[in-house]
Amino acid sequence: MAGAHVSSVAAALGVTTRSLRVLHVTTDLDIGGAENMLASLATKRGEPGVEHMVASLVPNGALAPRLRAAGVAVWEFNFRSLAAPLEVVRLAGLIRRASPDVVQGWMYHGNLAASLALVLSRRRARTALVWGLRCSDMDLSQYTAQLRFVVRAGAALSRGPDVVTANSDAGLAWHLKLGYRPRRTLVVPNGIDIDRFQPDERARETIRRSLGLGSDAFVLAHVARLDPMKDHQTFLAAIRSVPGAHALLVGAGTERLPDQPRILRLGHRDDIPRLLAASDAVVSSSAYGEGFCTALAEGMACGLPALATEVGDARKILGETGYVVPPRDRGALGDAIKKLLGEARHVRVARGRAARERIATQFSLEAAERRFADLYRSLAGA
Repeated sequence: MAGAHVSSVAAALGVTTRSLRVLHVTTDLDIGGAENMLASLATKRGEPGVEHMVASLVPNGALAPRLRAAGVAVWEFNFRSLAAPLEVVRLAGLIRRASPDVVQGWMYHGNLAASLALVLSRRRARTALVWGLRCSDMDLSQYTAQLRFVVRAGAALSRGPDVVTANSDAGLAWHLKLGYRPRRTLVVPNGIDIDRFQPDERARETIRRSLGLGSDAFVLAHVARLDPMKDHQTFLAAIRSVPGAHALLVGAGTERLPDQPRILRLGHRDDIPRLLAASDAVVSSSAYGEGFCTALAEGMACGLPALATEVGDARKILGETGYVVPPRDRGALGDAIKKLLGEARHVRVARGRAARERIATQFSLEAAERRFADLYRSLAGA
């Protein structure tokens, strides 16, 4: 009623009211923790009066159809082409036309493109600029010279944004060590949609039957694209030492991993909530780079105990509900798998119930959405 009253008064006075407009500039819209968080934030719409728009620097992202189906405006550019300088000009033109109150960058390339295009648009004095940092202690030697340059350029330009956000305390601390000097910072952990990720006995039975897994098989879910930071090799070595354990490898490129007994290499899948619901535990074996591991939290929301390497904010996510081991230590990870496998089923179920409760109370999508909305409103008001 209050909102309706304000609108009616504004109309009587001849004042036009509109939503707070936020343009998200993301490196891409492929499947990943940052991209999934952006898609969830833009489509949740639990905070009234905030309109989300998305600009992707790379076209044909897997999440673009989901955003458009939810009514979110999506523009796709081609910054990987030789015409990248012209694409910056196109992005600046979009900012002029869309007139956002806030431009929010996502990931390194998205942050820099957002900054440059906003300046070129000549709207910097009227539009707030936010950066988003999504990783922690990256081993940059494993990646291209271009990425190393972009990360260092980000450090040099990090006083430009009004606020720099991070999805983990570990990630913010690492970037400060790297030379980032933001004027203001805010940590907003990733939020999990606990209605989408939840226990599902029917899916458990259906998925296990389709994959040829018995109802009593102990199944670990490892959800991560094939990337050096995810350290699939340590996980594969660890599970070889646990004869009673099976694993689902889910994520782009995992189908190319070597064949191994009791391992199902599923590659990219669109039914991750059902695959998690079919499992008994969720695992992250990352060697470095994770800020907030979304896959861990999604598995926990599905009622699964978690095993994780101590990278990023893993220990803060798990609390006392699972096991945290050193990174790159196949023996420690194997021992943790054995320990969990050796627990009585009712103990694992209790762990899973506590894990879901932890996500619901501390890392919900609603909480993340509210914190971002409060930030955007404060910047627009300023």
